[in-house]
Amino acid sequence: MTTLDLDRAWDLHPQVSVRPEPFGALLYHFGTRKLSFLKDRGLLAVVQALATAPTARAACTAAGADDEDAVRYARSLATLARSSMLVERTPTP
Repeated sequence: MTTLDLDRAWDLHPQVSVRPEPFGALLYHFGTRKLSFLKDRGLLAVVQALATAPTARAACTAAGADDEDAVRYARSLATLARSSMLVERTPTP
């Protein structure tokens, strides 16, 4: 997966903690003990918006990302998903 499906709902893994920093943020996964750096405050805004957005695309929009930014963020979000920092949210019946 090189990009994330922006039309699906995604969220932080329940074991991931986010620590905002001046450069962006640190993400720490307590289960895998992996650390990820977000070096873009716009990407941090998208990651934070995932919790309440119906889709990753809606999270991008809520964070003020334009279409070009959304494509770039989709690649970054895919990397976070591959490292288990993000998980696809299952629809609730």
